[in-house]
Amino acid sequence: MMNFSVISVFGSLFMVLCGLWSFISYHKHLLNSLLSLEFMMLGVFWLLSSQMTGVGSEIYFSLFFLTLAACEGALGLSLLVHVVRSHGSDRFMSLNLLEC
Repeated sequence: MMNFSVISVFGSLFMVLCGLWSFISYHKHLLNSLLSLEFMMLGVFWLLSSQMTGVGSEIYFSLFFLTLAACEGALGLSLLVHVVRSHGSDRFMSLNLLEC
């Protein structure tokens, strides 16, 4: 019979790998890329929190990681809003890197 921590580790690694696969496969829109990055961050947070609860009372590091993930999500959302306002869509093919 498998232990809950082993199932938690495999589940979080599966989340990270699915997020990585979606980041590589569906990269036509900026929103898809940002959502897959957030999914990978949630998988890493789940892995980190399950490992930290097994070690001891160092749960503050996982809360710090969750704060950084939320800041990364807010920064990505503001970047998405800026790109949509300036270019009209979030498709990578419509972005021109030579424009200012």
